[in-house]
Amino acid sequence: MTLPRVVATDLDGTLLRSDGTVSERTRAALRAAEDAGVEVVFVTARPPRWLDQLVDVVGGHGHVICLGGAAVWDLATASALDVCGFTADESAALVADLRAAVPGVALAFERVDGPTFDPGFRSSPDDDATDVVAPVETTLGPHGTAPGEPARQPVGKILARDPGAPVDDAPATQPVVVADGQTTAQESFFARVREAVGDRAHLAYSGAAGLAELLAPTVTKDAALARWCGRLGVDARDVWAFGDMPNDLPMLRWAGRSFAVANAHPDVLAAATDRAAANDDDGVARVLLDVLDVSAAGASAP
Repeated sequence: MTLPRVVATDLDGTLLRSDGTVSERTRAALRAAEDAGVEVVFVTARPPRWLDQLVDVVGGHGHVICLGGAAVWDLATASALDVCGFTADESAALVADLRAAVPGVALAFERVDGPTFDPGFRSSPDDDATDVVAPVETTLGPHGTAPGEPARQPVGKILARDPGAPVDDAPATQPVVVADGQTTAQESFFARVREAVGDRAHLAYSGAAGLAELLAPTVTKDAALARWCGRLGVDARDVWAFGDMPNDLPMLRWAGRSFAVANAHPDVLAAATDRAAANDDDGVARVLLDVLDVSAAGASAP
């Protein structure tokens, strides 16, 4: 079996176990893939501030397509290599329309240089000194939040919290709890958000309960992965992608071979070309170790 040149894997619900940890088998599989010349790229809706744990997983190096495709993050230098998103004017217009369409909505901006949270978006402050708690539109000027600060990075993602949903007590350095499915109330909230933003943004459903995640129209996981693979000189047919949620579908459809973990959303299971074991059973690692064993056996055959 031919090894892929690039393996692109989602994190939460796919590579990571349900408790957010990485097993020793997964660590070993990632090391073995890299030793065999395979580029491993993590693809996630997470912002950069949730990526610190990956440094240990990949030995202090590696690349992450984060914020749902809005940025490529270099783990070794803790810096962004590529950033896409909403301009200040685009963000301001969307915020105004969301506030009008959903009275009481709590908003947040995710940028590669840190988040901004509306007062009330979270119930407790975070320990990260880069956090800004203020009405998000107040950070859309040409400069930072204080005199002399450099211009802020583009808004990679706009988050809108359903005013009827419980406020998350978890610190913002942890992923939001993933819901088992969309409730009627949540879909009603999503419908109001879609109507307010129209084609100026697309709604990415990553499984977060009561949370609408808005990305710029050109920002998707597949577009970011295609740009990155283009820089590496790798075609889609030489890419394997792993995922579990509907926001992974564009990436899975773009890749030459796609794997849905056993715990994936039904739409993902239906769309992928292949299946892998569940995330808690190290599905990604099992696939990689199997193909690496087959390739090693083939190379040693007379």
